[in-house]
Amino acid sequence: MAFFQKKPDITSSAPLYTLGSHRSVLIIGLGNPGNQYESTRHNIGFATIDKFAETNGFPAWIEKKDLRCLLAMQPMGETRVILCKPTTFMNASGEAAQAVQHFYQIFNSQTLAVYDELAIKFGQLRTREGGGDAGHNGVKSLIAHLDDDFGRLRIGIGSETAAKKDSADFVLAKFSKAEQGKLPTILKESSVILTDYVFSSKLPNQTLNVL
Repeated sequence: MAFFQKKPDITSSAPLYTLGSHRSVLIIGLGNPGNQYESTRHNIGFATIDKFAETNGFPAWIEKKDLRCLLAMQPMGETRVILCKPTTFMNASGEAAQAVQHFYQIFNSQTLAVYDELAIKFGQLRTREGGGDAGHNGVKSLIAHLDDDFGRLRIGIGSETAAKKDSADFVLAKFSKAEQGKLPTILKESSVILTDYVFSSKLPNQTLNVL
């Protein structure tokens, strides 16, 4: 018997693959849809899981309108990995996360959100289970729809420049040229964290300086 079977209609709300009773994880990248938001600080969650998907050979993203997101899915070892990029705007991210959790029968203990964190300096990554929203509207929406005990990979975007600007303008702006040169390292290290999470099912409470 094949390890997994592809469903015939991937544009419907049917699961893309079935893997029997193997473990599943859901990784949600936060961001805003639309070309105008690409490469902005607030979209580093999208960029991170794009990098993870590319590194690990995931199939192309598929829009699931009923789940309000883009999905990519494949097994890694004996774990079914579901990647989600909400097609809602940031402030409604929880709607898509909740829909995907319910459809694929995923619990918060199997869910990891990836997002930008203004209170953490650029070049720092922090992981933990649970916590508050730290003023992040996307995380506020996740907590409102899922509760607060899901895993987090928080990617620092803070700087001295951020302290001098309106926070909304800062997070919706593109990274500076100097920051853009360092982003590949941040995305690579973030992808490593996601891979470790998939295979270990553990998310340590830790801070990593990657620059």
